[in-house]
Amino acid sequence: MSVIHDKPGRAALHLARAASLAPSPHNCQPWFFVEEGDDRGFEVHLDDGRRMVLTDPYGREAVIACGAALFNVRIAVRHLGFRPVVDLLPDPGDSHHLARVGYAAHAPSTPDEALLVRGMNSRYTHRGRFGAAPVPDELLADLHEQARVEGATLQIVDDPEQLALLAGLVRTAEDTHRADLGHATELARCVGPYGMPVEACRHHPDTTLLAGREYLPRAGRRRVSARSRTAGTGTVVILSTPHDRRTDWLRSGQALQRMLLHAAAHDVMAAFHTQPLELPALRARLRTDVTAGRYPQIVLRLGQVPQRPAWCTPRRPPVQVLARDDAPARWSP
Repeated sequence: MSVIHDKPGRAALHLARAASLAPSPHNCQPWFFVEEGDDRGFEVHLDDGRRMVLTDPYGREAVIACGAALFNVRIAVRHLGFRPVVDLLPDPGDSHHLARVGYAAHAPSTPDEALLVRGMNSRYTHRGRFGAAPVPDELLADLHEQARVEGATLQIVDDPEQLALLAGLVRTAEDTHRADLGHATELARCVGPYGMPVEACRHHPDTTLLAGREYLPRAGRRRVSARSRTAGTGTVVILSTPHDRRTDWLRSGQALQRMLLHAAAHDVMAAFHTQPLELPALRARLRTDVTAGRYPQIVLRLGQVPQRPAWCTPRRPPVQVLARDDAPARWSP
């Protein structure tokens, strides 16, 4: 469901537009926003009706997506020339009210923040192979710091044994999902004019070391050799946190988006491979054998894309995800 209000404020529209650019599982966009009158604040809420109930039964990935949207709001407030004041989970009686962002003192945005704004406009999720050029070590170090600032750890998985283990867990999880009719149906429903573009789903899902999502199952699809899958994989990383509470999911989303925007500003994009994190036993194995006891939140590949795709992933217009707290709202599917 979506919240609609006829006359939102210009600042709130700016924030809602920025927030809506965040990544979400299969472009489900599991959020809505509330404008507090007279520019007093901006709220981020989880829209549980848009959550992937089979893929994400506990809502962890949806909350992470809302955390990414929250980071975009923070950067958009800075772009307006104010310092954001963020209150996570401000209403103990409402678990869907994830954050409130207020306006503090006026302060010009910094060059680093301007860089993140540039990344917001150029970032997109990649699927398939990356180009041959490796991600520079200096940029990887910067991305590690971007995640650390938000309370998360970015771990590069380059040890051959750990990489093979991770690839095996992704493969196992993806095969489990493909064999589950309910899961496959839920995923297929994401493809269409308001979700995942059909053009984005036509690539072979198994062309890199980490298996991709199969949105459009096809019988008789050709197999890809192990040697071919190694090429174009890019740099494999895991974002993790020391705890696994709702606040940690929100921080993970903010760390993820800060990292993705910084990477995009340097022409590096990301591909998501969170399948093993959606099955408790596989996630526990990953935590034990790869992330040294930290809770894995996101699995990514990073790399440079030779050519930006001609299609773009649609977003709901800001007026469809924005309401005011001092006016009646109407709901739309």
